[in-house]
Amino acid sequence: MSTKPSIPKGTRDFSPTEMVRRNCILDTIKTVFQRFGFQQIETPTMENLSTLEGKYGDEGDKLLFRILNSGPVIDEIKNKGSDIKVSDIAEKGLRYDLTVPFARYVAMHQNEITFPFKRYQIQPVWRADRPQKGRYREFVQCDADVVGSDSLLNEVEMVQMIQKVFQKLDINITIRINNRKILSGLAEYVGVKNEDFNMFVIIIDKIDKVGKEKTIKDLESLNLSINKILEFINLLFETPTDISASIINTDRLEKLNIIFKSCDSKIGLKGIEELEYIFSQYMDFHILDNGKLNLSLDISLARGLNYYTGAIFEVKVNDSRSTFTSSILGGGRYDDLTGIFGLPNVSGVGISFGVDRIYDVMEEMKLFDQLNLQSSTTQVMFVNFGKEEEKYCLKLLQKVRTAGINAEIYPESVKMKKQMSYADDKKIPFVVLVGSEEMKTGELTLKNMQTGEQEKISIDNLIKKIA
Repeated sequence: MSTKPSIPKGTRDFSPTEMVRRNCILDTIKTVFQRFGFQQIETPTMENLSTLEGKYGDEGDKLLFRILNSGPVIDEIKNKGSDIKVSDIAEKGLRYDLTVPFARYVAMHQNEITFPFKRYQIQPVWRADRPQKGRYREFVQCDADVVGSDSLLNEVEMVQMIQKVFQKLDINITIRINNRKILSGLAEYVGVKNEDFNMFVIIIDKIDKVGKEKTIKDLESLNLSINKILEFINLLFETPTDISASIINTDRLEKLNIIFKSCDSKIGLKGIEELEYIFSQYMDFHILDNGKLNLSLDISLARGLNYYTGAIFEVKVNDSRSTFTSSILGGGRYDDLTGIFGLPNVSGVGISFGVDRIYDVMEEMKLFDQLNLQSSTTQVMFVNFGKEEEKYCLKLLQKVRTAGINAEIYPESVKMKKQMSYADDKKIPFVVLVGSEEMKTGELTLKNMQTGEQEKISIDNLIKKIA
């Protein structure tokens, strides 16, 4: 009995039309990365679990796809009976993100790398998450990272790159920014114990999803003062929708400055200093998005990944044409991620574009229709009328391809209607008809599949016209 074909939940097939659209996004991002001096690398699909575990927090570790050991190892496991450890069953896992594999790459290839090392990477990652709109178990990430430099100028350039990409894609966005040092300072202020800091970050990271009341209840579970909690919550929910010089310098950061001085939080004050530099560069050099300021301080932004130590970024769509609420980019500063792989004190900062979510946004906003993308890689197709005509066309086909034009010939001399339907379905813009008359005169019949117009043309002029 045959089984109905299916694919795992949270994964997708992509049609040729979808791939043209996806490549439009990928090529746009890649062009911007290269413009800013980034070089491409790739890492393996699977990593040792020792590389992945413990880098994403408890929540992230639960979402790792572990790969079952295979081959002779399985027989050895069976012989052990009930005395089995996780490492006996699985030693490898699928990539959760591209940042940790990149840190491992830097540690392994440190003697071959020129620092600061600016790399970009475009590959799929996997998370054992619950599939829903905008959230998949397999998806592509586009990462850009700089390692080997403490300069905050790198953060400023990250903001520039983000804006360049979304300008090119015609998506209005808000870049939300915070600093993990500010979260550490706030944790000091409200009395969070060191061992509870990661839980504190996870609670803050979920504010958008669970709301104010649930956040207060979760914070109370950390045995914090209710007065401090309420003061902290009020500060969190004063998130501005826009950013301006007065908001940056005299409102939000000034309140934080008073709080951190009151509890002598040096790390919190350092976080303010770093953010002020980024905002200052942003304002002074007019890094604008179509004339609009779109960098927004949001101290509720936590990004619950253990390796972030400084500035953290998240991008959300801020466009009336879209109902999309999930973030479409994330990133931040990490000071010692490579240290766990034997290369200490190498600071880095990176961002990661969510290609699949960007695709969904562009589809909802019908941006692909406006771009008028060519959905077929073939620019011209030769109709096949028979053996003699086929032989004649193959020579022409070689000449057309040599000229850099994507071309094909229908492989069989079937009915004309079937061949034209094939060209139509593939959205091939031009079709060449070569019969006995065309072979005799050398004047080919070129049909424009959009307008239906036909003209007589030499092969050289055909090449000029299509090229």
